[in-house]
Amino acid sequence: MGQKKFRLLLAVLLLATLGFLVLRSPAPQIAHRSTDITVPQAAAPLPVSYDRQVKPLLERRCVVCHSCYDAPCQLKLSSPEGIQRGAIRERVYNSKRLVEAQPTRLFVDERSVEGWRSRGFHPVLNEGAQSPERNLADSLLYRLLQLKQQHPLPENRKLPDGFTLELNREQQCVAVDAFEDFAREHPLWGMPYAMPALEAGETRVLESWLAQGAPLPAPPAPSAHAVLQLDRWETFLNAASNKQRLVSRYLYEHLFHAHLHFAQTPEREFYRLVRSTTPAGQAVDEIPTQRPFDDPGPAPFYYRLLRYQPGIVTKNHIVYELSEQRMARFRTLFLQPDYAVTELPSYQPQLAANPFRTFAAIPPDSRYRFLLDDARFFIEGFVKGPVCRGQIALSVIEDQFWVLFFNPDLNIFTAQPEFLETTANYMQLPVEDQGPADLIRIWSDYWQRQKRYMSVKQSYFEKREPVAIGQAIDYIWDGDGNNPNAALTVFRHFDSGSVAYGLVGGYPETTWVIDYPLFERIHYLLVAGYNVYGNVFHQLTTRLYMDFLRMEGEDQFLAFLPVEQRRTLHDAWYKGIRSDLKRYLNAPTAWLQVESVTGFSSPDPQQELYHYIERRLDGAAVRGKALNRCGNGRCRQLEEDMAKVAGAMSRLEQIHGAALHAFPDVAFVQVLVDAPGRGQAFSLVRNKAYRSVTFLFRDERQRDRDDVRNDSLSVLHWLEGSYPNFFFRVKLSEVGDFARQCAAIRTEDDYEAFVERYGVRRTSPLFWQTADWFHDQSAREKPVRSGLFDLSRYRDL
Repeated sequence: MGQKKFRLLLAVLLLATLGFLVLRSPAPQIAHRSTDITVPQAAAPLPVSYDRQVKPLLERRCVVCHSCYDAPCQLKLSSPEGIQRGAIRERVYNSKRLVEAQPTRLFVDERSVEGWRSRGFHPVLNEGAQSPERNLADSLLYRLLQLKQQHPLPENRKLPDGFTLELNREQQCVAVDAFEDFAREHPLWGMPYAMPALEAGETRVLESWLAQGAPLPAPPAPSAHAVLQLDRWETFLNAASNKQRLVSRYLYEHLFHAHLHFAQTPEREFYRLVRSTTPAGQAVDEIPTQRPFDDPGPAPFYYRLLRYQPGIVTKNHIVYELSEQRMARFRTLFLQPDYAVTELPSYQPQLAANPFRTFAAIPPDSRYRFLLDDARFFIEGFVKGPVCRGQIALSVIEDQFWVLFFNPDLNIFTAQPEFLETTANYMQLPVEDQGPADLIRIWSDYWQRQKRYMSVKQSYFEKREPVAIGQAIDYIWDGDGNNPNAALTVFRHFDSGSVAYGLVGGYPETTWVIDYPLFERIHYLLVAGYNVYGNVFHQLTTRLYMDFLRMEGEDQFLAFLPVEQRRTLHDAWYKGIRSDLKRYLNAPTAWLQVESVTGFSSPDPQQELYHYIERRLDGAAVRGKALNRCGNGRCRQLEEDMAKVAGAMSRLEQIHGAALHAFPDVAFVQVLVDAPGRGQAFSLVRNKAYRSVTFLFRDERQRDRDDVRNDSLSVLHWLEGSYPNFFFRVKLSEVGDFARQCAAIRTEDDYEAFVERYGVRRTSPLFWQTADWFHDQSAREKPVRSGLFDLSRYRDL
């Protein structure tokens, strides 16, 4: 297909998209105040502790839906500042937005309640005259809690008609002045929304707190050990030499999104790396740039570490450890090598958005090894970060695939300074401000650059002599025998994703092999360069460019296979809608004919290659799976009866195809035992097969029979994912029956009977008890890496 036809196609797509994205005007709210509300009779409510009583309740019952960018009505109940800020109708995630939105980052874009009110946020607490009665009557939180108490949901049944649970459902965002009309129209929509009411004792705690005027504590101070670490790290990051300043900029642009944890500090104490107008010893004054490589302004700035205050939720909890060993590693990688930084690079957008030009002075080998040291952290950045909310963002990846890395010890040509200098301009990323024309430019400019980059790679590739598979496998990094980051498994859960250590599950259809340039571009496209408040054109161009990067990672895996099987497998991947994309992009494919690996002996080279990979990564993968289960690699040995449970559960992996049609994407299973603390947690992860992961607006409803036939189930002996879609509870003595009945599911009625026996519906009296158990289990297994699960995508089964 020629460029003229392709541009016409894009224009039609753009017009169709804009028609689909027309904004709906919100219904006007009727402003009036009512005092017709039941207020507890106690004139002096009993005092309650926010930290000991209120915060745990808010986290386990409210924050599980109200946190991060996707909090309904932007009401973040995970911190005192979020509670005080209140709510607003405008969404952060909005695929209909034609103009970039004004950022509303808590702690960053406004520092006072008055500032948030000026931006249109309305209160959820009483901000008028203070009395116990008025504090309740004028509190939106109280009104919503009371509405649920007055109109509880029917127990153990599907939700009544009228509830909407879709990811992009319309939000009401009612203010207290209009609450009467809301309650009259939606009497069952009290809080927690579409879930059981709080217990009487829990309600009394929150009522007492609200009646007192909802007193909120001051931000927590750093722990004693953290104070020492803050001083050491801020001194290190703000050293005056050009070399250190360039290194600190590189570290900041890669760690700005991290929840930084100091070794030997409390397990739930985390920090953020920020740029501040103030030096160490003064209060942090964060510079509110949109992206980490944006210009901080002409005045001097300082890298500072700021306490992360909100409650920890797993969907954005991306942990990076700081320690004495880490600082020594940074010095070894970045400061000991002999190179000069005669001039610091500017923050001019085209330069700043290109890390291969900005950080050209730092040896590429140092940069690559830095990324490899904690590869899971950086892959999690794009899988769990802001870019990957929703099916449109995640449709670029398969449901389950492995991620491997080239061995830095073998001097891969793509990590050599000469190669990077030659190709730096070809690797420019589409992260600057964008409009309608950029959907065309992604083709005419960025894709053309990508083709030139691939052509240069091809010229290097052709010069290499083929090697036997026994030698070629050494090109895969083995984590130096003990680093679990050497092998990762990415799961896509339709509209969310997660990353596990090791080679998890059955052999995937595709695998990525990542080199330094690909690793760096993934980070700068989807993490450092992604603007969650950007318009639809920014979202689409980011999504389209990621197609280029996914194909590059898949192609580098195919390069390990013989030419004759390589072409067959490549064509099998690019069937259906993928074949259309292949025609549009006209990707260079000469590399498919260059023999690079020989010596395969089986009729299935891909499976044979997977065997070689497993042997190569055995040590790192074993340690990684232990980290999945208990977070620190020192797992206790399973007792005999527990091993039997794992064996019975693993039989579920034999279920394939249409038998999985009723299964949610992620289900958690609680195995109940008599002894306290000895229960076991499993995840059932359904891996859907897709003919295409390249078409923006298709979803699972467009999958065909060939897709469904290839569905599989991964059974994991840990809690995987941030958004569980359903809970199951099964007694230890019934695990065998659970597995057999699960494997026998063929129809909707079969699944309904299975749910009736083992499932925990949204309306079950056991719902909160079960959710609490999974939260406790996760905290026991992974005390630093765990967080609250998000329950907003829990299925109504």
